[in-house]
Amino acid sequence: MTAQLPTAGFRDPEFARRLGRRHRAGTWYKWICFAAAAVGVLTLAVLLTDVLIDGARRLSPEFLSSFPSRRPESAGIKAALWGSIWMISLTALMAFPLGVGAAIYLEEYAARNWLNRLIEVNIANLAGVPSIVYGLLGLELFVRALGFGRSLLAGSATMALLILPVIIIASREAIRAVPGSIREASYALGASRWQTTRHHVLPSAFAGILTGTILALSRAIGETAPLIMIGALTFIAFVPEGVLDPFTALPIQIFNWVSRPQPGFHVNAAAGILVLLAVLLLMNSVAIVLRNRFQRKW
Repeated sequence: MTAQLPTAGFRDPEFARRLGRRHRAGTWYKWICFAAAAVGVLTLAVLLTDVLIDGARRLSPEFLSSFPSRRPESAGIKAALWGSIWMISLTALMAFPLGVGAAIYLEEYAARNWLNRLIEVNIANLAGVPSIVYGLLGLELFVRALGFGRSLLAGSATMALLILPVIIIASREAIRAVPGSIREASYALGASRWQTTRHHVLPSAFAGILTGTILALSRAIGETAPLIMIGALTFIAFVPEGVLDPFTALPIQIFNWVSRPQPGFHVNAAAGILVLLAVLLLMNSVAIVLRNRFQRKW
């Protein structure tokens, strides 16, 4: 025997009018959201098309293997490309273990008291701090106080501070998403907390941790303000060979070319933007492949 739903309310004209008004408001809201998304996507498509038209003709093996020059037709992006690769690699080596370790402590070990809640609030606030503030911090701490100078190490450490809160928050969310039944089953078999975290929680959460880390590194590789503050060079004709060597990066080189009056440098800047986008897409592709691999495994 099935229960009968009351239908008296639908015969009320006032109720029907209110219901129709709600349906129309929902339809209008859906189309407003669609229009907002379409404007953003179309604007991005127009910008990318303009950059592609301007910079595609400049892309060549010589452009990727040549150093900057005062002549736009012979200028290349080798120093900036390798500087960005060096910087983002060192940034990942510094930020990833610290961020994941902090997330593990806060989620698996920290007590739920006022001190840890204060730490969590501060981490969330630090994730929204403008990047120029991290540049000022890196200038005072790494360049001057620790004596790293305007080096690759100072730039990488500054970028690690910039993305550390993002990695912590993303890693915590990934660890929190692991079902509690996995932990309880591990404890029931006699495993310690670290064994449970090491062999069960982290493998299950690693896909989400990796995705958050790659997104944070994608932000770092496109930042310009912190690098300008710590004094990254705008013209450099060598590839860094050590962590204390001066360096430049793709955003700095693009900024330098855009500020030049010659049209040839503007074409170089468009080509540099395409190279930067290619690096970002490659990083995200690697993240997607690794994430899918770990999701299938665990």
